[in-house]
Amino acid sequence: MKILKKIGWLLLIVFVIAQFFGPQKNEGDLTSIKVFEADTNPPENVSVILKESCYDCHSDYTRYPWYSNITPVNYWMAEHVEDGKKHFNVSKWDAYSVKRKDHKIEELIEMVEDRSMPLESYTWAHSEAKLSDADIESVKEWAQNLRIKYSLIPKAE
Repeated sequence: MKILKKIGWLLLIVFVIAQFFGPQKNEGDLTSIKVFEADTNPPENVSVILKESCYDCHSDYTRYPWYSNITPVNYWMAEHVEDGKKHFNVSKWDAYSVKRKDHKIEELIEMVEDRSMPLESYTWAHSEAKLSDADIESVKEWAQNLRIKYSLIPKAE
């Protein structure tokens, strides 16, 4: 029993010390999202959906909840954000070619249609990010119109 008590205290000490360390936060500027919104011109309802369901993981600006300061949750969240930005980062939208923009919007439609985005692990803590059938239809309609716009622009390889 004494050994379990010592292990418990050791784990507690390690946990407390770990709270002083953490990954770098994704605290960029909200203006980087404005370039994406200016180019894609989402209607107000779609803009709200994007803000609530997408930007935290797919932009250079993340709204962090209180529990993101707890190790190891902060490392788990940082990995999710890093992975999300690797696949699609609206803050880098102006650096994408027209062809790549079109492809990213095509992927967005697919991910929203099959409900693989937003991630279930994200919607557990952010219930406002869950997409209703109406939300999905709104996003799809906007994105399909956006793809038409990009199809009319000559694409440089």
